[in-house]
Amino acid sequence: MTVDPQVAIATNGSDEVVVAQVSGEIDLASAPVVRAELAEAVPNQALGLVVDLTTTSYLDSSGVSLIFELAERLGRRQQQLRLVVPEKAPLRRVLRIVDAAGVVPIVTTVDEASAQIRAGSDSD
Repeated sequence: MTVDPQVAIATNGSDEVVVAQVSGEIDLASAPVVRAELAEAVPNQALGLVVDLTTTSYLDSSGVSLIFELAERLGRRQQQLRLVVPEKAPLRRVLRIVDAAGVVPIVTTVDEASAQIRAGSDSD
């Protein structure tokens, strides 16, 4: 689904794990729409959300805030969040600077993220 000329979001997955691929730029203009779309995509019965940032080209402080807020919201609902960012992606540097990994696990593939969420629910 296209939500802004700068960003596109496609969601899929099972009722257990929702996968949202965010393409384009997450900035001041697009962050509120991305936030609303991601919040709406996760049903209450889901184990968690995987946000695939593989094709995200830009992330400013609004996008970083969105990630932290999303982690907090899902945590209150006993749901997990994982970010998918390729190892060499420029976004890794931004996420490292703000210590996003201290709040949200960052992995390199959607399959790995989904498996972690499913495994985490087994230990509950």
